Amino acid sequence: MAGIIEAIEKEYMKKEVPVFDVGDVVKVFVKVVEGNRERLQAFEGTVIAKKNGSVRETFTVRRVSFGVGIERSFPLHSPRIERIEVVRKGKVRRAKLYYLRNLSGKAAKIKEEIGKK
Repeated sequence: MAGIIEAIEKEYMKKEVPVFDVGDVVKVFVKVVEGNRERLQAFEGTVIAKKNGSVRETFTVRRVSFGVGIERSFPLHSPRIERIEVVRKGKVRRAKLYYLRNLSGKAAKIKEEIGKK
């Protein structure tokens, strides 16, 4: 039974997904439909969480815009996501970075992983 489900899910998975982890700064290009037009909108921020696996995999990106923290969750294999670019690799020791919600300014900075991009 599980083999059948995996086979069906494999059809909907994207072939080329960039390797990124929690703590990385990514730029997610989302297709936005406005009336009869479609355009790309970039959302750049720090990945604070990754959940699940397979076709259900989601990741949460956080950024601070005009002093207000904005978090957005994206399904990794969604057709609405055009592409994901890794801007900077972060060095963290946690799987979920929810503690960043309580920090601001320099305290919320994440060290860059040397030698990786």
